[in-house]
Amino acid sequence: MSSGGSTRAIVAALLANLGIAVAKFVGFLFTGASSMLAESIHSVADTGNQVLLLVGGRRAARVATRQHPFGFGRERFFWAFVVAIVLFTLGSAFALFEGIEKLLHPHELESPGWAIAILLVAMVLEGFSFRTAVRESRPYKGDASWFRFIRRSKQPELPVVLLEDSGALIGLVLALAAVGMSMATGNARWDGVGTTCIGVLLGVIAVVLAVEMKSLLIGEAASEQDEAAITRAITGADPVRRLIDLRTEHIGPESILVAAKIEFDPALTMRDLADVVDDVEARIRAAVPDATRIFIEPDVVRPMRASVVETDVGGAAHH
Repeated sequence: MSSGGSTRAIVAALLANLGIAVAKFVGFLFTGASSMLAESIHSVADTGNQVLLLVGGRRAARVATRQHPFGFGRERFFWAFVVAIVLFTLGSAFALFEGIEKLLHPHELESPGWAIAILLVAMVLEGFSFRTAVRESRPYKGDASWFRFIRRSKQPELPVVLLEDSGALIGLVLALAAVGMSMATGNARWDGVGTTCIGVLLGVIAVVLAVEMKSLLIGEAASEQDEAAITRAITGADPVRRLIDLRTEHIGPESILVAAKIEFDPALTMRDLADVVDDVEARIRAAVPDATRIFIEPDVVRPMRASVVETDVGGAAHH
């Protein structure tokens, strides 16, 4: 299952979006506003998305099998990618279609007061969900900006919920503005304008999510901080002469695969070398607990080697 913070953020968003979706549908039935309908579908899509994230977390917790020896951690990336597709097709595409339809064939709003009241209530509920997502994200964000956190986070659920909630709040403002302009001007086309803007907003969020989740699905390296900690753990062992090459990859949000070529003291016996390798692996896990799969290959530096990285003990990396 996903980490506790991610799960709390997902559940908070699920409950908020479920209540908001019901309220918005009631508002649409009273007003006939297309922006309210678009926001209703948006909230239904968000509710379904939270369910998908919970499913992904549960499936990712399965024990590794012979066919999947590194486990199922990437399930969380996959289901977050599915969320982006759902948000684009069910949220953005529907809102764009409905908005264009209302621009071409506008009709007067009925009981706009209902729409305003429901949108204000929805803002309060969505704000609660957004605050929960922000609070649970702070320990992972550290000193990084929110934009960098969304770009670099290996926890797929928190960026998804943050983007969905922020998009929902902006969408509510757009819907409120559309209803207000329709009331003030008597021109129902403002409702269509607001709906179209909501569709564009959801499309942008869906594309950002899809790009980030695609990168995680393909395989992203560990963070610079984790790679630096792994390098220090390896080169800090006495029998290590140098780190020849280091490759890392996230095989799950809290699971890193580490592969390293290391030159050891040539005087080591086979038994000594095995003990040193075990010690290096223990040092790596102590430095980076998420390093769950470690493969070390003893090697020597040869002239004209097309190596990627060479790190002398106590020194910097050399290309």
